[in-house]
Amino acid sequence: MPDKLYQECRALISGCRAIFEDLREAGIDTLALSPKRITVPVNVSNKDQTSQVLANTSSNQETLVEIQKDLDNCQRCDLREECRQTVLGVGNTNARLVLVGDAPDSQAERQEEPFAGAAGQLLDRILYAMKLTREDVYICNQVKCRPPNDREPVEAEITSCESFLKRQLVAISPEIILSLGLIATQALLQIDAPISSLRGRWQSYAGIPLMPTFHPAYLLVNPAGKHQVWEDVKQVMHRLQDTQT
Repeated sequence: MPDKLYQECRALISGCRAIFEDLREAGIDTLALSPKRITVPVNVSNKDQTSQVLANTSSNQETLVEIQKDLDNCQRCDLREECRQTVLGVGNTNARLVLVGDAPDSQAERQEEPFAGAAGQLLDRILYAMKLTREDVYICNQVKCRPPNDREPVEAEITSCESFLKRQLVAISPEIILSLGLIATQALLQIDAPISSLRGRWQSYAGIPLMPTFHPAYLLVNPAGKHQVWEDVKQVMHRLQDTQT
């Protein structure tokens, strides 16, 4: 077997093993060989309602491409001065589910995609357990530029960037938001409370149902939290299935 093919096979096997270990840690004992995926058909009434709630954010329906052009010229806060690459988001532009984190790190900036590196790989495995991929959902951050030294974004930076997030939601019109981690959840809900007390309970942002849960980076150092995340995303899965039927 050629060395390149051998290495690719080893990487694939290693990736599958990591997925199964994460599922077991989350308390998932069985997984169907041919799972029924959560498909992405549009629930017109729900999406129209979301657009109406956010209508005052933008007078005209924008595309994500148009929002990206505006973002590239943004000077709303000091982050843009050192930002080498803005990171608007990635995924299905007609997604029923949008995942929101806090800010891109250096890896996300280099790859021009939110949630890169180890945290991103874990997020991919969480989506797999939900029978979803990055192509089924839309993933973004509250702040679109990387803060220096990968620090957490501050309130002024989040406030300056919030209009971009709202415009994204208008363009996508999702049915559900999954907020990842303390910073994103507190900013979206405008509430000062620990993520442990917020996760697992339905909230709302701009009229869109929102489920808070732990950030994948938190799970890398606190793997026991994977079970709680699984309970949170199960609620999201059930809601997506209910609105689809």
